[in-house]
Amino acid sequence: MAAAAAVAWGRRGGPALLRGALGAAPGRPCSSGAPVRAPSAAAQELQSSGRGRFLLEHAMPFSAFLTDSFGRQHNYLRISLTEKCNLRCQYCMPEEGVQLTPKSELLTAQEIISLARLFVKEGVEKIRLTGGEPLIRPDVVDIVGQLYKLEGLKTIAVTTNGINLARLLPRLKEAGLNAINISLDTLVPAKFEFIVRRKGFHKVMEGIHKATELGYRPVKVNCVVMRGFNEDELLGFVDFTKDLPLDVRFIEYMPFDGNKWNFKKMVSYKEMLDTIKQRWPELEKLPCEASSTAKSYKVPHFQGQISFITSMSEHFCGSCNRLRITADGNLKVCLFGNSEVSLRDHLRSGASEEELVQIIGAAVGRKKKQHAGMFNISQMKNRPMILIGG
Repeated sequence: MAAAAAVAWGRRGGPALLRGALGAAPGRPCSSGAPVRAPSAAAQELQSSGRGRFLLEHAMPFSAFLTDSFGRQHNYLRISLTEKCNLRCQYCMPEEGVQLTPKSELLTAQEIISLARLFVKEGVEKIRLTGGEPLIRPDVVDIVGQLYKLEGLKTIAVTTNGINLARLLPRLKEAGLNAINISLDTLVPAKFEFIVRRKGFHKVMEGIHKATELGYRPVKVNCVVMRGFNEDELLGFVDFTKDLPLDVRFIEYMPFDGNKWNFKKMVSYKEMLDTIKQRWPELEKLPCEASSTAKSYKVPHFQGQISFITSMSEHFCGSCNRLRITADGNLKVCLFGNSEVSLRDHLRSGASEEELVQIIGAAVGRKKKQHAGMFNISQMKNRPMILIGG
């Protein structure tokens, strides 16, 4: 039924696909001649919420299932490949570590590709592989190669700590990887070891330079700014963009389970910007896409640029286009929400593609207008960042 309905808009939503999801009269055949079952609970939820009527009245060439009740279209999927990591960053993983999910309960490569294919059919154009540390997964190059074959997928990205990047990047690029984010919170080797509780600074720097050598533009460098840890390095990171095609992204410290978040540790976007403008008053604001999470700036004549991820002080929920799948197969429609739906369980129980799409659509339909705010988030029970995938 879903395949037949999708013909109306070439796999991408619209009234025909929406009506297919909400179901026809029991026993009534669809255009393919196959019998149509009564609407599932997920489909009934989609309809009763009023979201179905909204989408029928405001038809758009994008998947109804990936459009929420506030009209946000989710064309960006982040997939965590593993819960394991070879670092122990203080803002990401509790000091005592985390209890890892048994391997049998993690998504297999085949399951990852099956789910990715489903989301791409519905309109996802960008997939980012996260973790844990995605580059410690032995089949990561093969997964990138399989994703590259998906028709309609425009961007395959990875967020990595950079430890294994220089060694793997030539193969990853050949397989189809076309965007890179590298986590680096300090330019001081000794401080690096303190923040991540491991050695490896020079390997990360090697990975950054390898990425620029292989033509990645820009190479995004993610820096979580924490008062008392690295806020004194803001100017050094900006200077890092002078001769390299980097986009250094200063990220406000966010509360997650086990990272001992404290408001006093958070350095706001405006405070960071003021500090940088004192050194470079000529700093220029750059235009950005509507769905961008970053506020971007550039020092004139510098090769690279800087950005700010203002999740806490100025949230960007209104333009959010992201969905997340955890390594154990749970769909999270909001990074800071604790509501999850197991796509793995439905996949392993033999759910059809149509049923999976309806389950996904119902979850997207429940997405809230915005997160609860930094003080409320800090009190909520949620996974540690390492078990979400960022």
